[in-house]
Amino acid sequence: MFFLQMSGFPGSGKSTLARVIAKSTGAIIVDHDIVKSALLESIEESNIDSKVAGKISYNIDWSLIEFHLSQGYDVIFDSPCFYSEIFEKGSKLSKKYQAKYKYVECYLNDIQEINKRLKKRDRMPSQIHEVSSKNNFEIAIDNSKKPSDIKCLLVDSGQPLESYINDVKHYLNE
Repeated sequence: MFFLQMSGFPGSGKSTLARVIAKSTGAIIVDHDIVKSALLESIEESNIDSKVAGKISYNIDWSLIEFHLSQGYDVIFDSPCFYSEIFEKGSKLSKKYQAKYKYVECYLNDIQEINKRLKKRDRMPSQIHEVSSKNNFEIAIDNSKKPSDIKCLLVDSGQPLESYINDVKHYLNE
């Protein structure tokens, strides 16, 4: 059994990769954007602060992740992983349920390609539609959070998925 933490800037290919992995392994995906978007749509008239909505959404995400791990399922958490608390919580839950903790970062340091992908996708309410500034993008890329106590996999998601999917599958089986 594994718990896979996806990571990467919005538009870097996390969801696409998560879906391919889930299809080939039978893993369950907990997608932070789906949870946060449902929350925002449910309470849109209350004008909830985005940070509060994010915190509530993460609490829901973790409850779903823990439930599925407790049932013995492989789980993929599709979120940007901008905070160290995310991989710390994932690591603890993995230990609690004897799941292998895995971490894959989709890396794409190309603001034009990111914006192209963001504009092309069907956008949920919680998702950005474009990168607001090159400076914010570079800060987010440079400050990506990842665990230091396990082997993490970095994939160049600017390349075709077929060029790295086998590396990801191999990593999950290690």
